[in-house]
Amino acid sequence: MKRFFLQERNILIAIFVNAIIIFLRYFPELSENQWLILIDHVFIIFFMVEVIVKLRFLKPGPYFSNAWNMFDFIIIVGSLPTLLMDWIPFPDTSVLTVLRVLRLARLLRLIRFIPNFNQVIDGLGRALKASVFVLMAMMFLNFLLALFTCHFYSKTAPEYFGNPLVSSYTIFQLFTVEGWNEIPATIAQRTDNEWVIGFTRFYFVMIVLLGGVFGMSLANAVFVDEMTMDNNLALEDKIDKLQEQVEELKGLIQESKGT
Repeated sequence: MKRFFLQERNILIAIFVNAIIIFLRYFPELSENQWLILIDHVFIIFFMVEVIVKLRFLKPGPYFSNAWNMFDFIIIVGSLPTLLMDWIPFPDTSVLTVLRVLRLARLLRLIRFIPNFNQVIDGLGRALKASVFVLMAMMFLNFLLALFTCHFYSKTAPEYFGNPLVSSYTIFQLFTVEGWNEIPATIAQRTDNEWVIGFTRFYFVMIVLLGGVFGMSLANAVFVDEMTMDNNLALEDKIDKLQEQVEELKGLIQESKGT
């Protein structure tokens, strides 16, 4: 029993299976399935036994000094009331069932086995720093266009531009080029003025070009460039070394000619 519960692989498999059971229980037709409820309760007992075994063999001090063990202990103990809900009237503890899925966060330990993961994190940090100005510019553009568009179309299309917050969300949707043509088409159906229809189509095309094509492309270019900088630096180092070797060879050739 000690060997079984102290092996991380066995516990992770149990967490995966329990997560699948919890997932199935959220289907309305399966929420009251007695077999799924029974299996879920068995997993609660299983994890409680895991805690007891680890406390016995690892001792409380070393056990609770590990942050992941503390996290597991809180989630497991918090889930115990679900075992008694069928016989004792408890407040609604269904949210505790979802909290047990958070134990999957232990999978983050596997990240350390990803090759060159530190380089990926460094590249991500550089990319975020380099993208700050572009993101701020995009936010300002979104804010400005949201106000303009809300002013022009709040009454014509309130579901898209009824207030600045809704308008800002719609403008962001246009930046992603997601169903952008449906919005001007909806506005065109609600007016008979040809000038308004023409202006509306031109206006939304400009929003897509400005924010969706140029803005998002610029943000992606800056982000990707910073993420791949490590590869560029490695190539530059190799080129510098080759140049040094070439210069050394030239020096040797000149010395041999001089002699």
